[in-house]
Order: sequence, then structure tokens, then C-alpha cells
Amino acid sequence: MRCHGNGVNNNDFRRRDVAIATRKQEGGKMSAKKKDKVEENDESSKEEAEDEEERSSSSSSSSASSPRANPEDPVVQNIPESVDDFLRNFLRRLGLTRTLSRFELEWHGLARGGGGGGMFVPDALTHRQTLLEQLEAVRGDAEQLRKQVLESAQSLLRMQRESDYHRQQHRRLSEQKHVLIRDCKQLQEQLQDSEAALKRLRDKHEAALRTKTLLGLQKERAQRLPEPEPEPEPEKPSRKPPPSSPSKAPEPCGLPAAPEKSSFQLFCSFRAHQLPISGIAPHPARPLLASASDDRTWRLWDLPRSGEKVARMLLIGEGHSDWLSGCSFHPEGSRLATTSGDKTVRLWDFSAGRCVLLLAGHSQPTWGSSFHSGGHVLASCSADGTSRLWDASCGCCRLILRRHGASVNSVAFLPCSDLLLTSSADKTVVVWDGRLGVSTTTFRGHLHPCNHAAFSPTSNAVASCDSRGTVHLWDTRKPAAPTGIVDAGPHAANQVAFNQSGKLLAVASGDCLVRLVEAESCGVSTLTGHRRSVQSVTFDLQGGTLMSAGSDGLINVWL
Repeated sequence: MRCHGNGVNNNDFRRRDVAIATRKQEGGKMSAKKKDKVEENDESSKEEAEDEEERSSSSSSSSASSPRANPEDPVVQNIPESVDDFLRNFLRRLGLTRTLSRFELEWHGLARGGGGGGMFVPDALTHRQTLLEQLEAVRGDAEQLRKQVLESAQSLLRMQRESDYHRQQHRRLSEQKHVLIRDCKQLQEQLQDSEAALKRLRDKHEAALRTKTLLGLQKERAQRLPEPEPEPEPEKPSRKPPPSSPSKAPEPCGLPAAPEKSSFQLFCSFRAHQLPISGIAPHPARPLLASASDDRTWRLWDLPRSGEKVARMLLIGEGHSDWLSGCSFHPEGSRLATTSGDKTVRLWDFSAGRCVLLLAGHSQPTWGSSFHSGGHVLASCSADGTSRLWDASCGCCRLILRRHGASVNSVAFLPCSDLLLTSSADKTVVVWDGRLGVSTTTFRGHLHPCNHAAFSPTSNAVASCDSRGTVHLWDTRKPAAPTGIVDAGPHAANQVAFNQSGKLLAVASGDCLVRLVEAESCGVSTLTGHRRSVQSVTFDLQGGTLMSAGSDGLINVWL
């Protein structure tokens, strides 16, 4: 047993010597910490060296027969430094110096690759440190999750509170909505009742105004009845009041009679229609004015009087299916004729407040109309190139005047005469005999389509205008050439009108101006007040008031 133990010890000593030699050769490869530990065991190594020299012979033989490290033994690889230090400190504390030396020899031998591979030495400290780090990371994650959970809980609580608040607000707003809906229904019911009451009041007001107007007309008609004569001519009443009774002549527009003048100033302006106004006509006896518009209606206005600036609407007529092109009063002032784009002429009775006669026969839109001074014949003109004479009592067509080669744009009777004046897009102006239906005079000279023509009330003068703005003055006794030419272009001249003296001519121009032309000298002055094209102009019976209407829907009164 001893010999066997010595043999083992010799092998151990030989391994130690080999390890020491190897360690000395590697020199700097050993750590300073390991060198210190080897020096501490030098004394024990010397004693073992002496014993080893005494047994050199036996050791040589035993060394030859000593087995090498088993290649199948596991080799420690990649063991952390903490394991080495732990084992050395453990053996040093117990005083196992020889075991420490042998551990170092075998440890470093294995580290040099002297044994097999893959021996795993568990490192509890490292594993514990790793677990602690993981535990710390998990704790940090848990803490973060806890904070997030707390924040989520707070957010959830806040959202619940907001949800409760909004639910209460929604409930309150729903109640308010129901209250408002109920109030709105009540207001709508009140509005309907108010509209019905307002309509009744408006109807009563219009009926009262109509009655008042009719009473005034009947009173004036009764006052103007002529005394019986040997041969009365009821069909030719004069529109001009007798000079022997100036006190019975009505005042134009409610203003005192004005002397002859050639300059006017804007007295008032009011909106009569929302759409363009195509024509206006003054009442033959009262300060009333009728207007026709593109809104398919006509309206009767009580013009402003002295000290007033606002006109009052008395009547409104609806029945045409298209725009209105013009209107004209019956000589007695109790009826109104209107022309329209629906190809018809309608006759309206103020006392009935409706259309009493529909004249249909034209194949194109009708542009204008004019009553004979007797009131029993109505003339109309149309874009179909014809003019028609209608029986104002029964509505039958008496005559068809065919002379123009294009649209007939205006028609007008000469006061107290059977002569009829028409203007056409064929650039001519024609005077007709209304009894025979034949043309007596033709005026040629316009280079562009004629838009309108008018007789002078007191002379043989005729004025016409065309689409280029040129105004011609003619003498019916000398139709070969115009007696005067006024250039109001380049915009169109839409309508012309003489005052009662025949010395002043008003021109409605397409450039928003109203031009005043002296019939004798052809001097021109302008009136500004419209914002769009002026479509119609007319004078009152005395000539002291001028009315104009245009595409801006305004009616201007000039004094």
C-alpha cells in the first residue's frame, strides 16, 4: 500500500515538476496572482523535491509506466475567473497547501489542452449573479408595468368621469333640443296663423286701395264727361285737358304743374321689381304708373307726392307664363294691356282685379301695344313681323298689318287719330291708316334695326331709335330724309318719348343713361341714376315729370 502510494506521489511530483517547468517557460502567460500562490508553496515543494531525488531511479521507471492524462477526462473551458479564486481561497483557508498545488497543476494542465474537452464546472456565483440581474430586470419591468397599470387605471377613471359628464351634457342637450323643437313647432304654428292674418289684411288693404282708386277714377270720369253736342264723338276723347278748365286737370305725380323745362334732377328712386323692367306706362289721369317686368308680373304704383320719397304698390297682376315686354293704359284708365313672351296680349280690369280678355293670334312674342284714343281698338306688334288691331270689347282681330320684313318692335296710335306708327327690325318706320290697314308713309334711313318710334303730341314730328344708339327725327310731311340725327351710341337706344309740348325728347339708352334731346336744335343732355341699361322712359301729362325704368329693377322719378 505504501509503495503504491509512493508511486502515486512520485507521479504527482513529476506532474508538478513538469507543470512548474512549463509554467516557467510560459513566463508572462501566468498571472501575477498565480505566481504569488506558487511562491508560497516553495518550501513544501523543496521537501518533496529531495524525496523525489532519492527516488529518482524508481521514479524514472514509474514515470515511464505512469499513465498520461486520460483524453476522455473533461477539460474545463471558459470557466470564469471567479471559480478559480473561489477554489484557491477555499483551500488556502483550510491550509491544504499540497492540495492547492496539485489543483493548480491539474487546472493549468487542463487549461493548456492536456485533457479531453467539454467538462462543465457549474458556477453557482455566476449563475446567481445572472439570476439576480434577470430578477432585477424582471422587477424593473414589473415596476414599469405597475406604473403603466396605475396610469391606465387613472386614465380609465378619468375617461369614466368624462363619459359621465358627457352623458349628462348629452342628456341636458337632448332635453333642450326637445324644448326647442316644441318651441319651434309653436312658432311655426304662430307664423302660419300670422301669415294667414297678414294675407287677409293685405287682401283687405289691396281691396280698399282698389276701391279707393276706382272711386277716384269714376269721380274724375264723371267730372270730365263732356256736355252733349249735336254730333258727339265718344270714340275720340282728347287726352289733353281743355284749356278752358285748367282747374280740373290732374296734377302729375301729385306735384303742382311745372312749366316747360329741359333739365331734370332725380327726385326719388324705388325698386319696383327684382328682375329687369321692360316697360312703364303713366296713367292718363292720375299720378299712377304701371310697370311690366321679366318676373312675369305687372304692378300698379302710386307715385310719390310732394314731401314723399316712397311709392306705394296698389295692384299686382299675375297670369302670363313668360316675361312681360310692355304695358299700356286704356284711355279711361280703368284697364291695362300687357304684352309678353308667351305670344299673347292680356287685358286687365282694375275693378275686377283680374284678366278679362286674352288676345291670342301672334305666332311669336309680342313686343308692345297701344290703345286707340277712343278705347275700342287695341293695336299690338310681334316678332312674327305683323301688327294686329283687336276689338277691345270682344277680343276678335279686326286687321292684320303686313308690311315689315322682320320683327315689329313697337306700335303706337297718334292721339285723337286713326294713324298708327310702327318700327321694325327691318330698319324702317311705317305710318299706317288704322281704318283701312294700309301704310301711308315709310321712313327709311336707319342702318340698324329700329327699336322704337313715337309721335309728337303737338306736331308732325316722329322720333325713332335703333340698336346702334342713333336717333332720327322725322317730319311726316317730308318722309324722304330725317330732319335731325342724334348719335347716342354705341350702345342701343331702347325707347323714345316726347313730352306734351313735343319740344323735348327722352331717350332710354343701353349705357345706363337717360338722354334729353331738344327737338329743334338736337342738343343733348344726360341724366345718370341707373346702374344698368335703361329700358323705358315716359313723361307725365304735363311734361314736368320724367319717369325711367331699367334692367336694375329701379324706377327713377325726375323733376
